[in-house]
Amino acid sequence: MTGFGLAAAALSDTYVGEDDALVRARTRAAHAGVGAIGPGGGACLRLLAAALGAKAVAEIGTGVGVSGIYLLRGMRPDGVLTTVDPEPDRQQLAREAYAEAGFAANRSRLIAGRALEVLPRLADRQYDLVFCDGEAAESREYLAESLRLLRPGGMVCFEGVFQEGRLADPGLRDPQTHAMRELVRIVRESDMVLPALLPVSDGLLCAVKR
Repeated sequence: MTGFGLAAAALSDTYVGEDDALVRARTRAAHAGVGAIGPGGGACLRLLAAALGAKAVAEIGTGVGVSGIYLLRGMRPDGVLTTVDPEPDRQQLAREAYAEAGFAANRSRLIAGRALEVLPRLADRQYDLVFCDGEAAESREYLAESLRLLRPGGMVCFEGVFQEGRLADPGLRDPQTHAMRELVRIVRESDMVLPALLPVSDGLLCAVKR
């Protein structure tokens, strides 16, 4: 990334700022060794949820609640976040983070389990936004499930698409980078969505379901 690109990314991450609840959640993520979406990407998720008037959001990869706080802050006051993660201990930390951010317990539904086992149990065309921050190797399956879950005009977003710069290096062919390249290609070529790749955090791939 050029000096200008680095400066722009830094500005994006500091433009909105994070309050105490997000700072504490991000600290927990660091202590737990769990990746979390950057402030710029989080602000973008909040913006998208608000623009969609999102009432029902599904999240793949709860982490410890950083992205969930951003999503909930953009959603309608009666909206419910359904978030899936294989680690119950992390989800308990997320519950604490949501409570510290002022959200009632009924604003979130936390489901412990592997995403590809849980997602098929969720209802078709009932979600406004699906946020994917799970296993790169499963990203194509996440996309298929997301398109089933989304209403027309709903949006799917994938975090970490740039793979810390690896995506742009054609010499790198490790499985994770390859999986992300395939995802970017499939979304770009699909007739089912209108896509955009946003240069916030570590790359946010977004697509609106036609």
